[in-house]
Amino acid sequence: MNRIPVPALLATTALALTLGACSGGPGGSGAGSDRAAPSTRISVNLTGRQAEAGAPVVVTLTEGPRLRQVTVTDSKGGNLAGRVSADGKTWTSERPAAPGTAYAVEAQDADGKSAKAEFATAAPDKVNKLTLAPGKNTTVGVAQPLSIVFDHPVKDKAAVERRLKVTTSNPTEGSWGWMQDWSGKDRVDWRPKEYWKPGTKVTLDAELNGVDSGSGGWFVRDYSTTFTIGRNQVVEVDLDGHRLKLLRDGQVVKDVPVSAGTPGGEKASWRGKTVLMSKEGTINMRSETVGLGDAYDKMVDYSMRLTWSGMYAHAAPWNAAYFGNANKSSGCVGMSDANAAAVYAAVQVGDPFEITGSDAKGTQALNNGYGEWNLSWADWQARSALR
Repeated sequence: MNRIPVPALLATTALALTLGACSGGPGGSGAGSDRAAPSTRISVNLTGRQAEAGAPVVVTLTEGPRLRQVTVTDSKGGNLAGRVSADGKTWTSERPAAPGTAYAVEAQDADGKSAKAEFATAAPDKVNKLTLAPGKNTTVGVAQPLSIVFDHPVKDKAAVERRLKVTTSNPTEGSWGWMQDWSGKDRVDWRPKEYWKPGTKVTLDAELNGVDSGSGGWFVRDYSTTFTIGRNQVVEVDLDGHRLKLLRDGQVVKDVPVSAGTPGGEKASWRGKTVLMSKEGTINMRSETVGLGDAYDKMVDYSMRLTWSGMYAHAAPWNAAYFGNANKSSGCVGMSDANAAAVYAAVQVGDPFEITGSDAKGTQALNNGYGEWNLSWADWQARSALR
């Protein structure tokens, strides 16, 4: 890490800068009239080379009329924004000082006199990182949530959530909700109250640099992602009627027969509002990966993932005799090659799959993919750390 040298005088937490002024009496030459101007002094709450990170930088004017501006620059060339108090005596940064970073402070008072100071924060013992979905500059369906999975546990969830800023191109009510991801890691998702409006542009600014997540360590950088909401599409799967319908702007554009999971046991399908997580094409599906022994080992075409537990919609030509009349799969929603190809080509990642019917083993869990749409709005809001 590049550190800015810290002067020994900083141990006093104050710095004075004395400026000279030259003036002479009327008609005089000014000789011998030089005298020292009043000093401008500041103190900074963080000092030395091992200052504790996570607190705002506070610059206090100890001598002088009032602060006019303060600049705090880090060793990477970035600036900490901040505000001068109403009485002009203090300046406080809007964001905390980050760990393992050197800072240079320059303050200027109302008379134009300035003072400087330097400090550096201690390096973090542990660094926390995160993974964002959806990816940057993608176009997704109307049910796609913002989802953040953290590498390490987040103990202070409220501190983290305060630094997550969602901006939308039109008024959109939404809320964060915390859960444990299917992987066992801490996760927080942001979903709107209702499905997104098509064309909405969404930006997440995760301003986490300098935030302590607790036992999981410090964040040492910011993150961001931007995505756009695509076509208004909903996929309806009727388990009891053995049909899959694709609706676009409320109109049915595809209606195909399917055979879903065999009811009455672990091979049954999940019901509920799920979200298309990914379009994976041709993949190898093996039953032991989902706890079903050695029942199958197949290369499967047009695979569309709906849950982490292995529920897909895909081509299943081996079940052709059951399409439209019986559920005989090992949990997935199967259809003919031609129909699967057509659905695969039409759907977007983030499209909702609304699965209904009694031939199910229950409702998809919250963290088994994106299950938040199965909660009421009030129940979802209650999962925010700031409620």
